[in-house]
Amino acid sequence: MFEDWEGIEHPFKREEKRRKNEDLLKTVEEVFDTSTLEALYKLINKKVIDVLYGVVDTGKESRVYWAKSPEGEDLAVKIFLTSTREFKKTVLQYIEGDPRFKKIKKGTRPLVYAWALKEFKNLKRAYEVGVSVPKPVAVYRNVVVMEFIGEEGVPAPLLKDAEINDYEEMFRKVVENIKILYCKAGIVHADLSEYNIMVWKSTPVFFDFGQAVLTTHPNADFFLERDVKNVVSYFKKKGVKVNVENVLMEVSGWQQQLS
Repeated sequence: MFEDWEGIEHPFKREEKRRKNEDLLKTVEEVFDTSTLEALYKLINKKVIDVLYGVVDTGKESRVYWAKSPEGEDLAVKIFLTSTREFKKTVLQYIEGDPRFKKIKKGTRPLVYAWALKEFKNLKRAYEVGVSVPKPVAVYRNVVVMEFIGEEGVPAPLLKDAEINDYEEMFRKVVENIKILYCKAGIVHADLSEYNIMVWKSTPVFFDFGQAVLTTHPNADFFLERDVKNVVSYFKKKGVKVNVENVLMEVSGWQQQLS
């Protein structure tokens, strides 16, 4: 509909984007506080986000919006709610024991900001060693920006909903990512299941890394076993013959080989 003049954005197109952002932020304003709106405006002004569209996922602790970067790339903008009463109880077990967050104040807002930063840092660490995760882009206050897994605002299906031709092959891909995450990134997801693994182009993509802990965390072994149990339980229902002990031995054995 609009054309650029020698690389200069047409003023009507700029106006359309401005209206879209303003309309969405008016809607967001009904849900989020001033601090969150300031964070969104800052990310837009810093040209991390170009256009912010509608919500694509909601949860008790966050909402995810589809957005576009100035380069036209699809982004997922995850906004953690700063008013969730249960947030403090939920996050403390994952933050306490993590040396990266020793000096965090125990108020709700500082914890939410720490949680967003923790998700970003965990994603970055996982992404850099080759774990299949959304590429982290930016974080500010309670807002995390990352690669959008899906197409034109439609998220990739969760593992529990995806059409899988070969569950054995998918299981091996999931285990391989658990191994890389644990052995190379030094991270345990700590909430892994068919509900936080997407399937995109026949590849599992792990997401939701706020609760992920370092392998040095005092509860890391417990969380790893729980993750593996969840994954094994799901794939067993799909006919894959596997058990928890073998997967745990595979993960720990690979770690010893890398050491």
